[in-house]
Amino acid sequence: MLLNRDNSGKRWHLRPDGVGKVTGQLQYLTDMTLPDMIHGRVLRSSYPYARILSIDITRAEAMEGIFAVLTFKDVPGLNRFGIATPDQPVFCEDVVRYVGDAIAAVAADSPERAALAMESIKVEYEEWTPLDSTEAALASGAPELHEHGPGNVLHRTEIKRGNVDEGFAACEYIVSETYYTPRQMHAYMETEGGLFVPDESGRLHVYAATQHGYKDRMQLSRIIGCPEENIRVVSSPIGGSFGGKDELNVQPYGALLALKCGRPVKMHNSRKESVRAGLKRHPMKIEMQTGISREGMIQAHRVRITADTGAYATLGAPVLNFCTEHCLGPYSIPHVDVEGISVYTNNGVSGEFRGFGGNQAIFAMEGQMDRLAEMMNMDPWEFRRRNMREKADPGPLNQRILVTDGLSQVWEAMDRSELWQKRKLQNPPEDLALPPWIKRGVGAAIAMHGAGLGYGIPDPAGGRLSLNAAGKIEVAFSYEEFGQGLIATLEMMLCDLFQCSTSDLSIIIGDTDRVPHSGSSTASRSTTMAWMALQRLQTPFRSKILSAASALSGIPADELITGIGGVWWQGQIAPEVTANDTKINPRFVVSYVDLAKHGETEDWIFDTQFEYPTTPDNVVGGHYLYTYAAVAAEVEVNTLTGEAKLLDTRHVVAAGPVINPMGFIGQIEGGSVMALGFTLTEDAVMQDSHYITSNLDTYLIPTIRDIHTNLEIEAIEDLPEGDPFGPRGIGEIGSVALAPAITAAIHQATGVWVNRLPVPRDQLIKPLDVPLQKGVSSS
Repeated sequence: MLLNRDNSGKRWHLRPDGVGKVTGQLQYLTDMTLPDMIHGRVLRSSYPYARILSIDITRAEAMEGIFAVLTFKDVPGLNRFGIATPDQPVFCEDVVRYVGDAIAAVAADSPERAALAMESIKVEYEEWTPLDSTEAALASGAPELHEHGPGNVLHRTEIKRGNVDEGFAACEYIVSETYYTPRQMHAYMETEGGLFVPDESGRLHVYAATQHGYKDRMQLSRIIGCPEENIRVVSSPIGGSFGGKDELNVQPYGALLALKCGRPVKMHNSRKESVRAGLKRHPMKIEMQTGISREGMIQAHRVRITADTGAYATLGAPVLNFCTEHCLGPYSIPHVDVEGISVYTNNGVSGEFRGFGGNQAIFAMEGQMDRLAEMMNMDPWEFRRRNMREKADPGPLNQRILVTDGLSQVWEAMDRSELWQKRKLQNPPEDLALPPWIKRGVGAAIAMHGAGLGYGIPDPAGGRLSLNAAGKIEVAFSYEEFGQGLIATLEMMLCDLFQCSTSDLSIIIGDTDRVPHSGSSTASRSTTMAWMALQRLQTPFRSKILSAASALSGIPADELITGIGGVWWQGQIAPEVTANDTKINPRFVVSYVDLAKHGETEDWIFDTQFEYPTTPDNVVGGHYLYTYAAVAAEVEVNTLTGEAKLLDTRHVVAAGPVINPMGFIGQIEGGSVMALGFTLTEDAVMQDSHYITSNLDTYLIPTIRDIHTNLEIEAIEDLPEGDPFGPRGIGEIGSVALAPAITAAIHQATGVWVNRLPVPRDQLIKPLDVPLQKGVSSS
């Protein structure tokens, strides 16, 4: 099925939050206010690495309008947080490890007074030389940033099979290359923040963006030192996340200040503070050596991955696991030697980000494939086909994975596409009349991308389906809506299952007081898990509805169906009733509203709990479900300026049935734009462990002028017969393979092999080999 902006090929479904968003009427969590609220701010470190000698808060405490000034002494529970490894201080006690480290927090009756109070806090430091690179952190004699060592290594990974030295000895061609990827910002429109409200009973209500409300609740309970049930987390709607709000950010400070003051506290980071303290994509160095036989079959593959995780762990270890798994690509390789290392430095904290390490790995692996194909003088797409795994082959970690035809389907679809066929044209069509310094090329890449958290990480799923007291079919999940179109997708699933209308529905998400624990809104898992939960719940729920309607009407339950407004009869209409009779529809039996009045509320509630499917081989970090994609890109390079411009893109995605066409297109488009920035412009540059790009005025996100208008998406909806997992999530697959497609296109256009992102412009500047035409400016 070919999808595009104008005609999806399927029914469109208007986003229920769309009007509110485009008109500005939707209230995000950072828009919330209360009449008696006060304002919180966080004082952060002046240095990336230093000893704290003293903290003097006396002047701040004495200032007018100040309600509280907190330091590490005021944390009643665990003075640490971290979604996997709690190694980041809520407030630093004696050492700061990056410029985002929190020293103190203040609450005041205005943002301005909070800022003045922060400025009056005196912190005396003993400045130390920061470890501003992984090389410095790993050097002999480097100071250890954390006590749990050894050294400054957060995590190590490896994949070993066969004998890689023997494999290389038998190779006809070997390509060795080192790839570098940038520290990318999430650049969500809504920066971190929220409202923190204590109630009279002592409970705390947290209205703050997160992708995992239950995990936030658990972390906050440890910090505050209270039972989890004493905290309610409301986590939707969110103005963008992309992984960046999966970890705690302002929540510890808003929570502690609210409980200390007994009043609602509002926190909202400025963009500059968000840049300074927020998570970024892991910058990585990936060294690859890949060898092939004379026939073009990959024999040996050696990889060394070095990831800069920054000052604290967050999800640095799982990101490295994912990168390690995906640096083999969708290829059969007999001899493999892969090692990865995630390193603590004094740089900004790297963490979870759309693609989760797959972007870096796929850029490197697909770069190797293009270089090897050229060495073989072979079509790069055919070279990939020759080395692709068979559908029943084990996964990258030699684990069993779900068998599908997705990989071969996306390869074949791209092979016959008009855009890929365009590559075979050696020169642009004559009617383009391009000046000699403008070069064009087409490149492509292929990817398999694991969904879910992988074996070894708790990955609960579930949901609740009920008929509520208002007569609405209510579904409840702990997922969050942060722009991905989840609510619209849930509406479409429910309307399909029960043939009802959206007016019959109530969708509850992102509120720990109202939803079951169904896992995080990460790892391209939410759509699959919601679909699987509804498959489990629909039969008992429908049976209950129809049985109750049968008891009220006397009509056998097997003659009844759910539909718009209530339950309908499928029997024969009486002859005396005409189709134009608007006073009564003889098929309508009873409304959902009337049904809800019969029986106790709990009689209408159905729950399910299960785990995300993982490999039966129990390989730690290994995935079971994969989504497949092929991406082709046409690029225009100005060899006078070094500017590369994306002209055309085609995505082929094998992810099962498309539930929400508009959401599908939006996810692939959004991921593609984020990947465009990753490839051509975005880099959160640090110097001596300080951000040089400290705001969006110097950080180059693609704008509407950079985004090409010609983007085609082909969705392959086939799944094996009897597949129990339904539609796969596509939140990440659109972002992981565009970079190598662009760099392959740049190579075809200019002959330059790019190994560093964002693409360095100076590499693409070339002197003209023909004289300028008269009257033509080179500027």
